[in-house]
Amino acid sequence: MRNSLSTKLLDKPYLVWTVLFIIAPLVMVAYYAFTDKSGSFSLASVAQIPSYLPTILLSVLYGLVATVICLLIGYPFAYIFSKFSQRKQQTMLLLVMLPMWMNFLIRTYSWMTILGDTGIINTILTAVGLEPAKLINTGGAVILGMVYNFLPYMILPIYSVLSKLDNSFVEAAQDLGSNRFHVFRRVVLPLSLPGVLSGITMVFVPCVSTFYITQKLGGGQIVLIGDVIETQFQSANNYNLGAALSFVLMILILICLGVMNYFGADDNNDGGVVI
Repeated sequence: MRNSLSTKLLDKPYLVWTVLFIIAPLVMVAYYAFTDKSGSFSLASVAQIPSYLPTILLSVLYGLVATVICLLIGYPFAYIFSKFSQRKQQTMLLLVMLPMWMNFLIRTYSWMTILGDTGIINTILTAVGLEPAKLINTGGAVILGMVYNFLPYMILPIYSVLSKLDNSFVEAAQDLGSNRFHVFRRVVLPLSLPGVLSGITMVFVPCVSTFYITQKLGGGQIVLIGDVIETQFQSANNYNLGAALSFVLMILILICLGVMNYFGADDNNDGGVVI
């Protein structure tokens, strides 16, 4: 009886947190999305969503490109340093996490100094007699900012799975005559799939919804759905349209999470998809 009461009391803070910071914001977004400025039920804001479809698709495209690049860089990196000694793994893990200790805005703003027309790269190009390149305020700069900021979220879950991989599976495959490529394709990659799915989710979701990266590294030339939502809430003072677009973004993110969880449903390794 006492244990049951203690368990119920311990659950209450999590219940309050869920209601205040998950359910309540979702209800508020839904309320503003389906009402007008007077508070009456209206589909006027929802009806404007199709006009922003190109922006939504562009956001998905940028998110996919950044996610693929993070995967291509992050998986080999995680695989290589998961084979290091325990001491070296701790050092590499620290180096991966170190940029995350710095403020997100500062990390992004620093790339303006590097990529700017009078930035470090163009200063070096000019010094060696080359023409300065247009690096800032481009789509490439935005994707670079996404990859730089969210790459650790791809590396860490993949490393978490690979570092705990039972080496006996690899040895068994080698004993059966498999070469390194077949061992990787048939043993290592399938067993690391939960970490890959988790990394994809953790990178794709913030990439699609980001707005600060596009503002600083895109210079207003690249407008994603996060920028539109931020403008509706901050400048246009149109909470209803901003909420409607946010509602679409939430649905898109939930679909992404559902797909990732579906493909990772049969995998029970650590590092699987977590919502």
